[in-house]
Amino acid sequence: MRTILVVNSKGGCGKSTIATNLAAFYARENKSVVLADFDPQGSSLQWLEARSPERPHIEGMAGLESGFRLPRHIDFAILDAPAGIRGAELTALVRRAQTILIPVLPSATDMRATARFVRDLLLVGKVSRKETRLATIANRVPETPAMARAAEILLNGIDFPYQSVPGQVYRPLERFLTRLRIPFVSTLPDSPSYALADARGLGICELGESRSAWDFVRWRPLLDWLDSPSSLPRSA
Repeated sequence: MRTILVVNSKGGCGKSTIATNLAAFYARENKSVVLADFDPQGSSLQWLEARSPERPHIEGMAGLESGFRLPRHIDFAILDAPAGIRGAELTALVRRAQTILIPVLPSATDMRATARFVRDLLLVGKVSRKETRLATIANRVPETPAMARAAEILLNGIDFPYQSVPGQVYRPLERFLTRLRIPFVSTLPDSPSYALADARGLGICELGESRSAWDFVRWRPLLDWLDSPSSLPRSA
């Protein structure tokens, strides 16, 4: 069984969106998947309620229920952590995970909060002993319009420093994630496809529309990393 924990103590960074889209992808690949929701708000389980029974099956579990235990027969367990998690609660969830994904939004507030969270996370025994693997994801990054990208390339080519607004937002985030010395594996765009998929209980890989297909391309680096030995502790 492969266990992937999506976690950040900062709320609103898109943990449930990443968890549900991973679950949808692996279910579509004919894997047996459990989506375990540890958040009192239950966003992932609400997403499952909206999912058509005709879609590939995903088993939902409420992680906060007493006696919670993952079934052994499954291929993938996606764990959706609550906001504000710390201390013993964080340690208990980390013990379940082979791989930890940390989504970060492109704002100074989110970066500061994530820096504090990563500091706490690195003190957890299983993480400090490298018995789990960590990666960061830049989430909900605004897309740079084509003309702004062209202007940025052109002006920088003649030694005139220029960055579009999305570029000004993204570059500090990229530098911040690199400084954490934790693999920075993917940049996911701020796209309406996610809201559309969420309302239908789908992953964007299941929408079947041209725009969502392009958005799903942005997941490929993350999925490739999850499929690589780098995403697993050596003991696995």
